[in-house]
Amino acid sequence: MALLDNTHQQYYQGNDFGNYQFTSLEDIINQFMVVYVGDQKIISKASRIDVAFHAQRALAELSFDTFKSIKAQEIVVPTTLQMILPHDYVNYTKLSWSDSAGIKHPLYPTNSTSNPFSILQDDDGNYDFPGNVQLVTNGDFEDPAALVSPWQKSTVGSTKSSTNTSPPSTTSIQDTISVISGELTFTHYIHNSFGHSMSRAYAVWQPLDVTTITKLEISAKGTSHAATGGTLNGTLYFGISSVDPLTSAIYHDGDNPTNANDTTAQVSSSVTSPNTLPPDLGYVEWIAGEQGTTQSLNETDGTAIDVSGYSTVWIRINSFVDTSTENIDVTSINSIDDISIMDVSASSPLTQKNNTGHSETWKSYKSGTPSENQNQYDDDTYWPLDGSRFGLDPQHAQVNGSFYINQRLGKIHFSSNISGKTVILDYISDSLGTDGEMQVHKFAEEAMYRWILHGIAASRIQTQQLVPRLKKEKFAAIRQAKLRLSNIKIEELTQILRSKSKQIKH
Repeated sequence: MALLDNTHQQYYQGNDFGNYQFTSLEDIINQFMVVYVGDQKIISKASRIDVAFHAQRALAELSFDTFKSIKAQEIVVPTTLQMILPHDYVNYTKLSWSDSAGIKHPLYPTNSTSNPFSILQDDDGNYDFPGNVQLVTNGDFEDPAALVSPWQKSTVGSTKSSTNTSPPSTTSIQDTISVISGELTFTHYIHNSFGHSMSRAYAVWQPLDVTTITKLEISAKGTSHAATGGTLNGTLYFGISSVDPLTSAIYHDGDNPTNANDTTAQVSSSVTSPNTLPPDLGYVEWIAGEQGTTQSLNETDGTAIDVSGYSTVWIRINSFVDTSTENIDVTSINSIDDISIMDVSASSPLTQKNNTGHSETWKSYKSGTPSENQNQYDDDTYWPLDGSRFGLDPQHAQVNGSFYINQRLGKIHFSSNISGKTVILDYISDSLGTDGEMQVHKFAEEAMYRWILHGIAASRIQTQQLVPRLKKEKFAAIRQAKLRLSNIKIEELTQILRSKSKQIKH
């Protein structure tokens, strides 16, 4: 088969330019199996899987220090002064920023700073663990708009008043779930309907990630409506549920599925809304007119909630009013405040000071004005020194800027004078990311064969006598590939060395 399988027109009108200089890894494997494996050959028998493994290892290793790096990314550095490492990044070869003329200016790494893990501490300097951190979001309801994401709530319904009158009343009264005076408040309208009192049951909830948590302490201050003047007792639940209140299916009357958005009227005890069922993992309650009392489940008295078997649970609040056969038209109110969820796991990991990943060291570094910004030396700082700047560190004697790589977060951090500049990252990968990347320059094809041959022979007891010779051949082939890929041209070298006070003979 010919090496070129397309016409000149197909090549020049296509988009795969310059690809003739490469050979695919699949072709390398196929040709190795044909030439080096078989009877009366160096490798008498080898599976294709073994050859493919050593071929991929050869490609990865040669990509690091033999092949040319052809991968690069360009970004405009944002005000965060950070760049995310590429998805196939192994190491960088050069970092630079380009000016208005498109000329690259090299950036130099700094070893004098970093962005370490910033540990959360209390006022006395002691390490503060997740058990001392509030896990619920917007649990104090100080803001009237606090009942927003991640909080979710049941759909609020309305009821017709006096439906047992003739003719029935057409007046609709809307229930409410709202924040009033810093408390989450449920307003239930209770009305009579042909001899029964009716109202709706509601829920408010938010999800909680407990992947690294085993036990939770909960507490809250609640008030339930008291039965006075013909009104009914209110009930309030607060606790932890193992199922999503929005999707859980609970059946009442034997056939009707419902969920937390089902605000079915409480006609009698035989009709049950899921919002009248307490959270299954643990809960506290306020009933029959408890006024502003704080209820809790905690580790001290052994009532902390075990969540070790779950990755996500739901903080849930339920509010409803008792059913009755009395004919009444009244309003009942339940409320809750100061919701607290604490992690009391036996072993808690260290907690970061904030969830942004920014340490005080990094904040100081990026906010400071580096010496590199001083790109002229006739100012009041440098001019009076009269050349007597003793102790100058050469690694900082440059005006281009600096960077360091935070391997923990997978980001590059830049000095403040790089903000807004166009930065180019030239980097190397292992060339195994995609099928299109797995190709070998023809200058290094022989090195690939020698690497595979040595790898297979070294892994077999029967061919150990060949290993020293094959090892020397492998290194010789790699050295030859490096020389070829270095692409040194005598004319270019001569041009560079002109006017360098050197005698050039050519």
